[in-house]
Amino acid sequence: MGTHVIEAGFPVNSDAEFEAVSDVAAATDATVAGLARVVDADVEAALDADVDMVHVFVSTSDVQLEDSMHATREEAVERAVRSVRRVVDAGVECMFSPMDATRTEESFLMEVVEAVDAEGVDWINVPDTCGVATPGRFRALIEKVSSHADARIDVHTHDDFGLASANAIAGFEGGADQAQVTVNGIGERAGNAAYEEVAMAVESVFQVDTGVDTTHMTEVSRHVEAVSDVPVPANKPVVGRNAFAHESGIHAAGVIQNSDTFEPGVMTPEMVGAERELVLGKHTGTHSVRKRLQEVGYEPSDEEVREVTSRVKEYAAADNRVTVADLEAFAGEVGVTRVEEVRA
Repeated sequence: MGTHVIEAGFPVNSDAEFEAVSDVAAATDATVAGLARVVDADVEAALDADVDMVHVFVSTSDVQLEDSMHATREEAVERAVRSVRRVVDAGVECMFSPMDATRTEESFLMEVVEAVDAEGVDWINVPDTCGVATPGRFRALIEKVSSHADARIDVHTHDDFGLASANAIAGFEGGADQAQVTVNGIGERAGNAAYEEVAMAVESVFQVDTGVDTTHMTEVSRHVEAVSDVPVPANKPVVGRNAFAHESGIHAAGVIQNSDTFEPGVMTPEMVGAERELVLGKHTGTHSVRKRLQEVGYEPSDEEVREVTSRVKEYAAADNRVTVADLEAFAGEVGVTRVEEVRA
């Protein structure tokens, strides 16, 4: 798809994960990153995995420093600097994350940023680890971090309040060069910014060429859904099964005439490898019924369309799903003629 960076895993975690990260690094032309705490063994394991980038991180919020990392602010800065220096000295691209940045006292956050920037870190990632940022606040934070560093800025957002994708985009608006995303938004707790949402917003709404081949979005989403066993909601933006489905008579009639009437216009199903669908239900209108009848080989009159539409609405109102077989049965009851019968 042209994904720029793949963070493949945490090499020090286990022999299996070390092997997996190494295999990914050897199998792709994308930049492959390995994750590492600011611990010597973590950094060495990532370097040994032969990754293109080592992503080191340390907690910076007081609550995480005290109750998770059990370290002082001074110790956190010291370990961060030492780890970044080791990666830079190894000649490998380095990313640094002040974990829980959005709950970190701002003056201390800038202190950490300036310290690792002085060591020549390539990227500073700003993580909204607990998903508490809002787009306006996050944009302002990225602008401030950018003003305190020469490194390029990356963002990592979580979806605890449903704001992950919006915050990632706000990061771009604040000057970030890159956002960390996951297919279908899978991740800790409520998940992360969704690859498909962020990429398509940048491509379609902002009209920026990301270099990503978006036509594989739906295919990759379905694959990740299958192997992760995390179902994708039907109304999931971009890749959900209803993302380009229309039931309402007004909507369906509009998209039959011109798809831009009730779709974003700047994003089509073809752009993400999906198909538009006219769904038959209790809100269905005659335009949808006519088109679906024609698709399965019928040539209905206006009166027949109205009769079939009435049956579709009544059947669906009783909480039934209207299938093509149901539609054909209704057409038979009404006496709609098939195209081949007319030709015969």
